[in-house]
Amino acid sequence: MSLPDAGADTTVVVTGASSGIGAELSRELARRGHGLTLVARRRKLLDELATSLRDDHDVEVVVETCDLADPADRARLITTLRESGRRVVGVCNNAGYGSVGTFADLDLEREVGEVRLNVEALVELTGAFVRDMIDVGEGAILNVASTASFQPLPGMATYAATKAFVRSFSEAVHAELSGTGVSITVLCPGFTETEFAATAGAGSFEDKFPGFLVLDAKDVAREAVDGMASGARTVVPGVIHKAHAFSSRFMPNTLLLPIARRLTEDRLAR
Repeated sequence: MSLPDAGADTTVVVTGASSGIGAELSRELARRGHGLTLVARRRKLLDELATSLRDDHDVEVVVETCDLADPADRARLITTLRESGRRVVGVCNNAGYGSVGTFADLDLEREVGEVRLNVEALVELTGAFVRDMIDVGEGAILNVASTASFQPLPGMATYAATKAFVRSFSEAVHAELSGTGVSITVLCPGFTETEFAATAGAGSFEDKFPGFLVLDAKDVAREAVDGMASGARTVVPGVIHKAHAFSSRFMPNTLLLPIARRLTEDRLAR
């Protein structure tokens, strides 16, 4: 068993829940009856989402604001969750951001913060709850990576590297958990229309890519939660993105890197 059935004394933690894939993961989990703990920095958006979920699905929803890139604030959150009286049966590590541009020209502090949030926070939140899940023989963790994890990406060097770590870490720990009743699923979406592109300084994916390449966050969330429920190792939504992920595993970087650099430069120039 991976993600167990919803219970009155259980909760699923969703980070980065205030918008995009995180908000849709929250809606999908609530639709299936799960109590939720929503985590992000923006309290107003979390409160609005929590109210909607309670009204629409009659589930318990708790809001916790936290700067997950801050180790002290992250430790406070973990303590709060442990002392809440609700058993954490699922964690969706969705919080993260990206940056676009030449690494040498980007703000170094923001790049380091990207690693802290995308990697360090994810590892700590995974480690904080996986042992308890093993002890009871059930639980599921969803770590959000990206199709960017399948190859180095000039122009998004730090982001792709953090997501490569997330995918490698998640798949390895998934194997280690075999037979425990606990699973880690890594979600690798392609271009999804969320706030990600604007935050990264890339505008809107819908403005830069053909519509058939841009995923709907609701569809991504549904496939992701299905993966948690079944204990899947990896979820790559969309046929085209599955093909991209598969081919990227075998294409040598000597061929891939120049292509990736040109595509990034061309798209950002539009």
